[in-house]
Amino acid sequence: MSATNDEKYMRRALQLARKGMGRTSPNPMVGAVVVRGGRIVGEGYHHRAGEPHAEVLALRMAGEKARGATLYLNLEPCNHFGRTPPCTEAVLKAGVKRVVIGMKDPNPIVAGRGIQRLRRAGVEADVGTLKEACLELNAPFCKYIIRGKPYVTLKAALTLDGKTATRSGDSRWISSEASRNYVHSLRQNADAVLVGIGTVLRDDPLLTARPRGKEVPKQPMRVVVDSRLRIPLRSQLIVTACRYPTLIATTAKSSPFKVRQLEEKKAKVWILPKDPRGKVSLEALMRRLGRQGIVSLLLEGGADLNASALKGRLVDRLLFFLAPKIVGGKKAPGVIGGEGVSRIREAMPVERLKVRRIGLDLVIEGLLWRKE
Repeated sequence: MSATNDEKYMRRALQLARKGMGRTSPNPMVGAVVVRGGRIVGEGYHHRAGEPHAEVLALRMAGEKARGATLYLNLEPCNHFGRTPPCTEAVLKAGVKRVVIGMKDPNPIVAGRGIQRLRRAGVEADVGTLKEACLELNAPFCKYIIRGKPYVTLKAALTLDGKTATRSGDSRWISSEASRNYVHSLRQNADAVLVGIGTVLRDDPLLTARPRGKEVPKQPMRVVVDSRLRIPLRSQLIVTACRYPTLIATTAKSSPFKVRQLEEKKAKVWILPKDPRGKVSLEALMRRLGRQGIVSLLLEGGADLNASALKGRLVDRLLFFLAPKIVGGKKAPGVIGGEGVSRIREAMPVERLKVRRIGLDLVIEGLLWRKE
């Protein structure tokens, strides 16, 4: 089959994979397409962890038509027993002649073994079709598997002059209603949402996913960095902790009595190491969140928390909602606090920029790449 057709069917596999967004964690998003005689005879995608994988569903739909067909997958099939049997065995049993794979699985348990198993059995396995698109789709899974930490998206709404609020702290609403609804979809697709105690004290946010007209299968874990446990017991986050997962990250200098009060309200409290400034170590928080299976995290913090996350090299993606407004004022806060760099050449480069419009706002997206 031609490279053009391979890309065509891989795009369809990616389209199917995206249907599992926000539902498959900590598993990757995978789509599968079975093609025979130039026609799609089977399709499937991974719905959620613990349920059948994409290739199994696609092969099941194809039935006998899978024999001698080509299978398209955006991610290498597994070759080990987990919650489900190895997908390579299902592929071989179906009699597939050729498998086109977008990218290798970064998981050391798989890491090319699925491809090797297929080739040893005489199945043609081609790897790398639309590789960059496949990597982008499952970037959170890749980071989680390789580094054991969640993929962090720093989201902020700001004016044309870079302000996130007025000098009095008023920030409702900088972005348009369309942008705010989109942020609710972002929350729905994330495993966790992170803010600092300053945001809680100032805005008393709920931090739940409430996209207009969409089903919400799960709510993200709401995480607050609060080094001295200043969070009010009557805040929306604590009052609703019995309904939505809520975590307060603090340090050993916090009051044990306040810890008990929060836990009685059904909020989880983690006592974590301190950073050099005596605040919660974000590195320690990220590693522990990773151990809890948090793959993707939406950072909706204030200027100080954003600066700390960037300085700690914990942010992977930026998502700025730029509103057509001017606030002005030296005392009006910006997106990033801290001391910043002293020279332009020390500035953190942002790559793969994308710009689009949502409502009245421009949305600027970019990736932070590291030399590691």
